Amino acid sequence: MPERTIKALGEIALRVDNLDVMQKFYTEVVGLELIKRFPQSAFFKVAEGYAGHTNILALFDRTEREGYTGLDIARTTVDHFAFTIDLENFEAEKARLESLGCRVTTTTHPWVQWRSLYFRDPEGHNVEFVCYDASIPKEE
Repeated sequence: MPERTIKALGEIALRVDNLDVMQKFYTEVVGLELIKRFPQSAFFKVAEGYAGHTNILALFDRTEREGYTGLDIARTTVDHFAFTIDLENFEAEKARLESLGCRVTTTTHPWVQWRSLYFRDPEGHNVEFVCYDASIPKEE
């Protein structure tokens, strides 16, 4: 098998209805660092990344698009996206998110031994905080 050429996820980009509200959520609730704000977009650092390309979450204001009428939930392709956290922060992050008014659900994924927190951003995107937990019995 040839060596994989893909080394990391470079960025996730979302089109949003209210760039200011979403910027505040991803800085104050999720805890991402704003790298650069432009009039119609905002770029956040997720992690150092690979070979000089920082892992990015990018938000683009879709309301400037001609003919835009709002999100069609039946046609969106985004299910969710995840940020990795440390297991020792799992309960504290759950409590912090709940204290900020987020409705948090939890689950485990035994096939990979992951533990997850799920919550929604102000525009309804499902966001996940996930960590590896060796204490979860692994299922094949």
